[in-house]
Amino acid sequence: MKINVEFNFNMDTPKGLDPDRYSPTLRKYHKNLWCRPLPDGTLFKLDDDFPNYYLSHKSRRGFFELSSDAITNTYLHTKKLISFSNDISQLERESFYAQSSTIGGYILFPARKIGRKPTINGARGINRQVGDRFDLTLECIRRHYLQEQNPLQECIARYAPFFDLFVNFSGYVEFFDLQDLVDESLETIKFFLPFKGFMNTPYPTTIEEYSEYRHKTLNFVASRNARISKRMN
Repeated sequence: MKINVEFNFNMDTPKGLDPDRYSPTLRKYHKNLWCRPLPDGTLFKLDDDFPNYYLSHKSRRGFFELSSDAITNTYLHTKKLISFSNDISQLERESFYAQSSTIGGYILFPARKIGRKPTINGARGINRQVGDRFDLTLECIRRHYLQEQNPLQECIARYAPFFDLFVNFSGYVEFFDLQDLVDESLETIKFFLPFKGFMNTPYPTTIEEYSEYRHKTLNFVASRNARISKRMN
């Protein structure tokens, strides 16, 4: 299937609704993009035949209910965090949002709540040490594979069978085309902002930090789009 990496999923999403749930093109792209062999050779075939599930996978490896998650955040509507929002032009706002709404800005995560506790999608959004940043989420996932403590440790551990599908961190990175957010060893994250541990705020606090965050986020999305396009087209 040909993937248009420039397609903005808001274009086929009803106004005011979330592309993660309501864009038919995004669901179709996810279904085809990630239907590929797992490290053990099992085909990660995804189905959209069940009305209660966004996508699902069933094989000898188990049954997994999956949902789409946007892995970028412009923070433009988080007024209590972005005190300098008036310094960001309307063009910059629209460009950031539009470019982030292409396939390079989305991934799949397990969708079913376990013990009525937040999913990864939900937990990373409300955790004050992660702040909905995907680079920090990926660092948590890296530490999970190494059995190291991290702010999302309890949540990610609940979904260990999903992460076991990819064997290790490099397997997870390669499966979801995330190589452009790690170094050549596939072991070190290329953070959107300087990382000094999880004790510091994850949010950009100055216009300079926000510009750096925006630039690196969009570079990652563009690089991932190019990688996806090369693989699929």
